[in-house]
Parts: sequence; structure tokens; C-alpha cells
Amino acid sequence: MATEQGQGTDHVSLAALAAAFLKLGTIAFGGPAAHIAMMEQEFVRRRHWLTEQEFLDRLGAANLIPGPSSTEMAIFIGYTKRGWPGLIVAGCCFIIPAAIMVCAIAAAYVRYGSLPQAGGILYAIKPVVIAVVLQAFWKLKQTAIKTRALGAIGLVAVILLLLGVDNLLVLLVAGTLAALPVLYSRHKRRPVTASASTLLTLQKPKGIAALLSSIKARTTAILLVPATAGAAVPFGLWRLFLTFLKIGSVLFGSGYVLLAFLRSDFVTRLHWLTEKQLLDAVAVGQVTPGPVFTTATFIGYVVGGLPGAVVATVAIFLPGFLLVAASGPLIPRIRRSPIAGAVLDGVNAGSLALMGVVAWQLGRAALVDPVTIVIACVSAVLLLATRVNVVWLIAAAAILGVVHGA
Repeated sequence: MATEQGQGTDHVSLAALAAAFLKLGTIAFGGPAAHIAMMEQEFVRRRHWLTEQEFLDRLGAANLIPGPSSTEMAIFIGYTKRGWPGLIVAGCCFIIPAAIMVCAIAAAYVRYGSLPQAGGILYAIKPVVIAVVLQAFWKLKQTAIKTRALGAIGLVAVILLLLGVDNLLVLLVAGTLAALPVLYSRHKRRPVTASASTLLTLQKPKGIAALLSSIKARTTAILLVPATAGAAVPFGLWRLFLTFLKIGSVLFGSGYVLLAFLRSDFVTRLHWLTEKQLLDAVAVGQVTPGPVFTTATFIGYVVGGLPGAVVATVAIFLPGFLLVAASGPLIPRIRRSPIAGAVLDGVNAGSLALMGVVAWQLGRAALVDPVTIVIACVSAVLLLATRVNVVWLIAAAAILGVVHGA
């Protein structure tokens, strides 16, 4: 049976994986950055299932593939500990609690035409989420920023992100900058022979880069399609599945990018949703715990009932499972290659920068008065100075939010 510290890095039972991710899927408010921070506390600090470097390597990989990064982190962790069974168990257990909650909200929404109010609870929980993200950032920076060069790359990434540069492009720039010294050192040491040239070609992730470029081009093309009026397309579960499968396969970036895809497909092209229904769907995905992509669950229920909710949920998350399964075995090989390892170090520095910028952006929205600032500060001190479980902090904040809103 799993202890509080976990079962080490040699063996983790599927039951322990399921319990851990069911818990996280139930309490993980705040979006991907907060989810990842909670996973770092749970699996690196408390259970010791992963080292900081293993966690960062998988975070870098999750940020480089399309789909929901926090869900893909859950899938990566499950795959690392128990292979294919762990991949399925961890991913599903992280998704299912949120999907069930969203289905219940969607059922009430379809019946009554409005969303339940939870402003007081979210008011107090958000500062705790900020504290969790800051604690993870503080702990991971010691592993991610190993050298001054990586620190400089992280600073460049922060500047680019603040300037509004696309997240994926920032990560690719960070990886490239980290690899340049290794490439220069190799070129300086010896001339490139035909065999060495072939080796370098194999080591450079040209196929991945080309794939990412293709995905980005298609994403841009989709987002630039002008809104056109037309007749509503007849509803069908198969069409619903293919639409969400496409979105899950090509979407990089924030919830705002998800909103653009959903509007293009479900409001403009298919005419299955109104603008108000779409905004309500996104709001539900934001305020419920677990993956933001459960917005798809809400939309599926609104347009197709319970079968639609199931189909939409499976379709939008399926690409993440497949992409992690394909890329998971490559991470140890990447780490053993000097060039690919340097790229991964750069991507990790960029990912940490992304976490810091997101924490700052979320903090501006969450820390709105003295009460929320005190909640965030007390939570941060407890997280950094003790081994308090974030579950208790969220529960206490939720109670305080109910009292405050009463």
C-alpha cells in the first residue's frame, strides 16, 4: 500500500496512481500552470516519484506538443511510472472528476438556462493557486537554471512572452539558443565528415520542427478564416467527434486560442452554439477543477446530451494520449544526446519562464484586495516552510470564501 511518501521510483501501483490523480483532478483549480505546480508538489516533493530533472524534462516535452499541457503531464507521469497502463490510468483519473462536474453543471444549464454562482469560493481559492504556482517556480528554478547561460535564456523567454510572442515560438527559441554553444563546440573541435554530418542530421529534431511548423501553419489558417453566415449543419456524433479531434490535435497555447477554435467551428461553421452558450462553456471550463479542455464536455452535453459529452471529451483528449505515448520513450534518449539534451535544457528554462509569467498574470487578477493578498502570503509561507498538503489549503480557502461571500 502506498505511504505518504509514495513508493519510491521503482514501483508505483496503478491504484496509487489512480488515487493520486483522482484527488488532483478534484482539487486542481487555476488552469494548467497551477495544475503543473500541484503535480510538482505531489510527485516531486511529497511522494518522490520523480526527480526535479525528470519532472522538468516531461514538462518541456508536454509544452512542445499540441494539447492540454497539464493533462499531458499527468499522462507522462503515469507512463513514466507504469508504462501504457499507467498512461491510461493517470490521464483518465485526472480528466474524469472534472468531466463529471462539468456534465452536472451542463445538465443544470440545459434545464434552467443559467450557470450556478460560485464567486465567493473562487475568490478565496485563486490566491492559494497563485501561492502554489510560485512555490513550484521557486523549487524548480534551482534545477532548470543550472548555468548563467540558461538563466539568460530564461530572461529572454520572459521578455518575449511579455511582448506577446507565441508560447511555442518562445520555447523553440529557448531550445535553439541552448543548443548553439554545443553545436559551435563540436564544429570547432573537428571538421564535419560525411558520417558526422549524417549523425548531426539524425540528432537534430528536423522532423519534429517540420511537424510543428506545419501544425502552426494550419492553426494560423484556421484562425484567419473569416466569419461567414450560412445554414446550420445537421448535428451528428461522428461530426462532433471529428471536430474535437481536430482541435485536440492542433491546438497550442492558452484558453483564448481554444476559444478562437471553438467559435470558428461551433458558432460560425456548424451553427450549433450561440455566442452566449460558447462563453458560458468557456466559463465552466475555467471555474471547475481539472483540465480547461473539459469545456468540450460542456459543449458536447449542450448539443448532444450525455452521449455528446462523452464523445466530445474522448475526442479532444485522445490526441494527447497518443502524442505522449509516441514521445514518452524518446525523452531518455534525448537526455543522453548532448545536442538534444541542450535543447531540452533550453526548453525547460523557457517553460519555467512561462510558468513565472502566467503566475504574474494570474496574480494581477486574483490578488485584488488585502484579504486575497493575505491568503496568498500565508499559503506561500506554509507551502515553502512546511509540508502542508495543498488540499487543506484549498479546503480552508473555500470555507473562507463561503463565509466571506455570505
